[in-house]
Amino acid sequence: GQEHVDRYIATDGEEGYEWRHGAPILILTTKGRKTGEARTNALIFGRHGDDYLVVGSKGGSPAPPAWYLNLVDDPEVHVQVKGDRFAAHARTATPEEKPELWKTMTGIWPDYDQYKQRTEREIPVVILTRD
Repeated sequence: GQEHVDRYIATDGEEGYEWRHGAPILILTTKGRKTGEARTNALIFGRHGDDYLVVGSKGGSPAPPAWYLNLVDDPEVHVQVKGDRFAAHARTATPEEKPELWKTMTGIWPDYDQYKQRTEREIPVVILTRD
């Protein structure tokens, strides 16, 4: 939640970078599609080349996470990985890209496969490319 985000930002990821089972965490900032205000979320991430990957799972909820809806509306986002802060462009992986990227992410957080079983919604993998 917000406490995790605040601690991560305040310590440049010294606190909050590693989460359960050693999963790495980044901070994603999107622009709220209704408010226009900055919205920050701590998310498990993976890497694919120079890109960062995050998964819009919301634990397998039927509705996607708000941060995902925000970046679909405005794909220009900000990312923080430890002390490295940068602007990025977000996009949803294509059906062709997704199988490989999904495997990368379930290697980091195997529960994603369980989340997929809980919903009929297609859970997106998002690619974050540094500007």
